[in-house]
Amino acid sequence: MGNRIFLSSPHMSDEGYEMEYVKEAFDTNWIAPLGENVNEFEKELAAKVGSKAAAALSSGTGAIHLALRAASVEEGDIVFCPTLTFSATANPIIYQNAIPVFIDSDYETWNMCPKALEEAFEKYPEVKAVIVVHLYGLSADMDKIVKICKKYNVALIEDAAESLGTYYKGKHTGTFGDYGIFSFNGNKIITTSGGGMLVSNNEERIAKTRFWATQSRDQARHYQHSELGFNYRMSNVVAGIGRGQLKVLDQRVEKKRYIFDFYKRELGGLDGVEFMPSNEWDEPNYWLSSMTLNGHVRPIDVMDALEKENIESRPIWKPMHMQPYFEKYDFVGTGVSEKLFENGVCLPSDTKMTNEVLERVVEIVKGLWLN
Repeated sequence: MGNRIFLSSPHMSDEGYEMEYVKEAFDTNWIAPLGENVNEFEKELAAKVGSKAAAALSSGTGAIHLALRAASVEEGDIVFCPTLTFSATANPIIYQNAIPVFIDSDYETWNMCPKALEEAFEKYPEVKAVIVVHLYGLSADMDKIVKICKKYNVALIEDAAESLGTYYKGKHTGTFGDYGIFSFNGNKIITTSGGGMLVSNNEERIAKTRFWATQSRDQARHYQHSELGFNYRMSNVVAGIGRGQLKVLDQRVEKKRYIFDFYKRELGGLDGVEFMPSNEWDEPNYWLSSMTLNGHVRPIDVMDALEKENIESRPIWKPMHMQPYFEKYDFVGTGVSEKLFENGVCLPSDTKMTNEVLERVVEIVKGLWLN
């Protein structure tokens, strides 16, 4: 791709932490299936976010799937899910043959609207679980959402795939619900090339998910399986990359925040531009710096101008209730998510970007207001 500037690409540590752990896996010939790196990555991640237990898995999607199973979601059960998210949040609901009901966003957080969630409970009191997402590293309003879920006594799963390093009122996102999930996909704030983690304070349920994730193999000399299993465990090599990346998480968050502040300072005064919301209780990781446009310059204009210069950007997530596969399922809300999709754009937020690159992006975007 030449000198292409990416939205958010893998960024290995300058210190080479990752290679130390990967080399150890190779030197001991313990590259798979499990090993010390897997065990330690689980402990280190759990300690970092303040959770009692963690299960290292092959993807964040797999982590959501196992969280739904751990929450006893079965065929025909209703699960509330934000509509403004990536499809990986909703797909595992279908894996369980359950029924998603999509909940709208609010402008205050860009995340699940507590008012719409309450309306959904009134409409579907038999709901089995709620999945909440922390979009682009912005925290949802967790006090209100947790209170509603406790009121109706349903399991709460936090999709914190985009928000590792984000705090809500001084506490890590992903640790407020019954289960939290993180993703280490190549574009996330830290990466293992591909992978995920399921966290919970319920150590017994995490142990159960590890069992399911290793094909539900019973303790027996022969291969015996009393439950349905999955091939969801993280490899020892991949976990080694994760251990090294975890050491630079704080640096990556600091750079993401720097990028957001740079864009907001340089572009925030342009006509019709409004950046992602900020709240006094939220310390975002700003995984992707995003803005909405409500003037003569449209998101497509920004994306086209950047693409001409070999710079990647993207629209805000297209809501799930507007997706061809999911449009048959119910939606509760007033259309805030549709407006955010219509008017939103994610700017390049790669932590390897220099000031020179940031200035180039800003210059291209500003130029659209001069025409």
